[in-house]
Amino acid sequence: MSELPDPEYLAFARGQAAGSSPTYERLAYGVASDPWAQQALSSVPAAKRQPNLLFGVGRLLGAPVGDPEAFLRWLPEHWDRVRSELLTRSTQTNEAGRCATLVPALATLPRPLALLEVGASAGLCLYPDRYRYDWGRGVVGDGPGPVLSCAWSGEAAPPTTLPEVVWRAGLDLNPLDLTDRDDRRWLECLVWPEHDERRRRLRAAADVVAADPPLLVTGDLVTDLPALAARAPAGATLVVLHSAVLAYVGAATRREFVEVVRSIGAHWLANEHPSLLTGLVAGLGTGLGDAVVPPRVEGPEPFATALDGRPVGWSGPHGQSYRALTRPGPDLTH
Repeated sequence: MSELPDPEYLAFARGQAAGSSPTYERLAYGVASDPWAQQALSSVPAAKRQPNLLFGVGRLLGAPVGDPEAFLRWLPEHWDRVRSELLTRSTQTNEAGRCATLVPALATLPRPLALLEVGASAGLCLYPDRYRYDWGRGVVGDGPGPVLSCAWSGEAAPPTTLPEVVWRAGLDLNPLDLTDRDDRRWLECLVWPEHDERRRRLRAAADVVAADPPLLVTGDLVTDLPALAARAPAGATLVVLHSAVLAYVGAATRREFVEVVRSIGAHWLANEHPSLLTGLVAGLGTGLGDAVVPPRVEGPEPFATALDGRPVGWSGPHGQSYRALTRPGPDLTH
């Protein structure tokens, strides 16, 4: 067994949980330094060792996630069940709040829109027109969904109107059904313990989606994208979007995915950690001016939001903030 702390869990504790979830920060440090937990996690594929997945499964099975020592005693006793759940589930955190950081880009595109989300989970981010938004300058929208609060900064003003969506579809390796009680419970287990507002938002957004479910297709973001895109209605502006998805595929697959998006003539809207967009989005990771340098913030590192290969903003990972860029990088889509 390795006596060195697990780097993935240390990075999660420091870069994601710190300042956002003290419970998960403590738990990640505990797992990172526990030889038995490291050895057990090494028995499952790398994609199944993610902190969010382990902790979500733990909560699903009633683990004492609030006490790292108790959790590390609980884990060996329940490892067979934990391992089985890890192998069959995936981290499908479906955060409707991210729509508050996607709408500023969507609002610049010709109406009406056809939205196709890869890694769609249950499809909550396919309903930007059904939610309401508070960017600090009054509520925008009159839809049936929750009000999504998002701290706005930057010289550009937030949108005053919402996109018109006439078609919405999603691709996912294991799409979830919000009319199914077990699928809803799993999504709630993926909301971090202290995030009560996110939990309320999830429930309200889930009601919107369950009342009018989107087209969700089981499939791969590369091989199955063109066929689904071909089902979009003529006359609508096709947008392929994703948020917190690219971490689950390798670098070669990311590049192939972007080429497929270009080949079908769709707009590409990405909302990811900037390290995952380096080489795909102009300027990220190359030091080409202040417009593409992440802001220093307390808490989780910001995502880069990019439209058609150009960075347009910095986003809180759960949609809690948006900093509009006034000097986006050059277009990399052609």
